[in-house]
Amino acid sequence: MVKRRHQKNSSNASSAGAAAANDDEVASNYGFDGWVPGVVESLERIGSPLPKLVVFDLDYTLWPLWVDTHVDPPLKRKGNAINRVVDRHGQPLSFFPHVPHILLYLKRHGVEIAAASRTCAPPAARQALNGLFLVDDAEFVPTPADSEDETEQETGRKARKASASVTPRRLIKAISLFDHLEIYPGSKIAHFRELHKESGIDYEDHLFFDDESRNAEVGTKLGVHFVEVGHQGLDLATFERGVREWRAKKLVRAKQRGDVDDDEDVVKESGLV
Repeated sequence: MVKRRHQKNSSNASSAGAAAANDDEVASNYGFDGWVPGVVESLERIGSPLPKLVVFDLDYTLWPLWVDTHVDPPLKRKGNAINRVVDRHGQPLSFFPHVPHILLYLKRHGVEIAAASRTCAPPAARQALNGLFLVDDAEFVPTPADSEDETEQETGRKARKASASVTPRRLIKAISLFDHLEIYPGSKIAHFRELHKESGIDYEDHLFFDDESRNAEVGTKLGVHFVEVGHQGLDLATFERGVREWRAKKLVRAKQRGDVDDDEDVVKESGLV
C-alpha cells in the first residue's frame, strides 16, 4: 500500500480536553485481551531518567493506517470493545499491540504525553483517540516480591488467571492519557514549537517517535531526539531504543555543560547510562 504524502499548511493548535472513562466503567465481562506477555515487565525495567515529554505521530506510528484515507468517519466504539473503533463501514482501527502498554507506562511514571500529527482529518483522529478504550494494566506491574527468574510462560499463566477473575478492571480512554494534542496539517516544527510553549519543557527533554524520516528535522532544527518507527509501528524494542538514545544524547550534553564529569562512578550516578 502506497502512503499518501500530505501538503503542509498552517493551522491553530488544539489541546487535549476529553475526560477519562468513568472509574465505575469496568472490563468485568471480558478477558484482558489487550495484554501482551512480557511487555509490562520489560517496560518497568527501563528505569530512569525518562524524558519529560514523549511525543508520538499517529498514522503508521500508533495505528496501522492513515485516518484521513483508510477509514470513513464517524469512528465509534462498538459494544465493550477494547482498543478498537470502527468506521461507518465497519473498518476497524486499533493501536499497534504494544502501544497501550507504552502509553500506560509513561502515565504511571509521570511523563507527559503528546500527539503530533499533520493529518488532514483532525476530527477523525480525535474520534479515534476518544473511542479507543484501554484496560489499566497496573496489576501486571512487577513488585519486589516477584521472582526475577519468572519465565514469560509463567507470567502469561498469571495474566490469564487474572483475566478470568470476576474482579472488575478500570477502563481508560486513550485520549485521557495525552496531555497535549497537536493534530492539524502543517510542519512538525510548528507542532513542536506549540508543544514547547504549552508544556514549558526544553526541547532536549522531548522524545519523538514518527514513521517518516523527513520529520527528523525536529532534531536538527530544535534539538528534539527523533526516533524513526519501522513498518511494524511503535513496539517495545523501538521504544527502549529511543529511551537509550535519548539518555546517551542527554549525557553528552550534560558533559558539554560541565554538569557531569568523565569519572565513571559519577556518570553512573547521573542515571544517564
